[in-house]
Amino acid sequence: MTSSTSTIRRRGLVLGLAATLLFTGCAAEPASGGKKPPASSTPSASAPRTSVVPGYDVGQFPAVPLFVLPDLALLDTSASAFTIEVNDALSDIPGVTATPAHCDASGGVVSGNGTSFLYGDGSGTFTGADGTVQNFGDGSGNSTINGVTIQNFGDGSGNYSDGTVTIQNFGDGSGNYSDATKTVQIFGDGSGNYSDGAVTIQNFGDGSGNFSDGTVTIQNFGDGSGNYSDGRISIQNFGDGTALVDGETVDADKLPPVPKLGSFPPLGALAPIESCGTTLTFDDGVLFDFDRSDIRPDAAATLDAVAEVFGSLSVAQAQVSGHTDAIGSDDANQKLSEDRAQSVVAGLEKRGVTASLTAEGFGESRPVAPNEVDGADNPAGRQLNRRVEIFIPATL
Repeated sequence: MTSSTSTIRRRGLVLGLAATLLFTGCAAEPASGGKKPPASSTPSASAPRTSVVPGYDVGQFPAVPLFVLPDLALLDTSASAFTIEVNDALSDIPGVTATPAHCDASGGVVSGNGTSFLYGDGSGTFTGADGTVQNFGDGSGNSTINGVTIQNFGDGSGNYSDGTVTIQNFGDGSGNYSDATKTVQIFGDGSGNYSDGAVTIQNFGDGSGNFSDGTVTIQNFGDGSGNYSDGRISIQNFGDGTALVDGETVDADKLPPVPKLGSFPPLGALAPIESCGTTLTFDDGVLFDFDRSDIRPDAAATLDAVAEVFGSLSVAQAQVSGHTDAIGSDDANQKLSEDRAQSVVAGLEKRGVTASLTAEGFGESRPVAPNEVDGADNPAGRQLNRRVEIFIPATL
């Protein structure tokens, strides 16, 4: 790569970042209001109500979620990256996220250890029927193959486009990602924005943040207080040890601050990684009540949809794994994860799934997000760690 070419590319990245900041700002300002209203009388703690957010204890509700990027390890080579398509049927199950999976050298699926987030000289040129690859031997290179264009500048910065997915990585911890539905902006100072259809997340980098999906609204004001509503239950946490649950005062811990966003993962040097199948991840609270392993009756529709897809795609085998956060003892978490995985297997078999299913629990040993950030509790991270995954190997 010539010096002038590198300079032009870098200038393009700087202009791209400037344009991003021009249109979006460094981060949206938190909406005013929503703080604790003037009390008409001195609140007094009362017996807990039975009205709860599914999967949570009385007076508790989900944290403002963390941002989740696709596994950018699949980009590092990446003529084949993002040409791996998750079957549309697997992408349309409520409460379930379907993503390409990649495996280690032994063929085992990689799960946890942060793989879900936000994280020789060999120079030469190859031209084939599908496109052109230029590798400059210093970790940088360009490729255009089957409509996928990648510019990798070797210092963690680069661009990617395949007609649907666009990535701008500025190499300083900031970057943008967009696909047919999802947009992620990370500004490098701990703040950023996320949208995916009806879902919007704002992280202001100062401990505060907002979440909305058209039904559920969460506000965290960064001082221990915040609000939650889902059309069924309304919670106001005042940050002083009390909260209103549908107008009734209960004891409730104050909200931990929303953690700052990390850096946009740098693009690695060119090296191939292939998808080995699909991972279905059940969102926290979809199947189970708080600290329970029996599937809730209202989760039947989700398992019905998974079972139907298994049948329509003639899935031959799958591995079901249970995972927990780090709250509680290792033994209790291990047993809970095993019981939850076995409950999902039993639920699918009850619905006529004939695929060979195995169940395994990993307790808290395979987190996909930190349970704590700088020594402080990270509820959003723990929420992602409490999960059940189904790995469907690629058909050989």
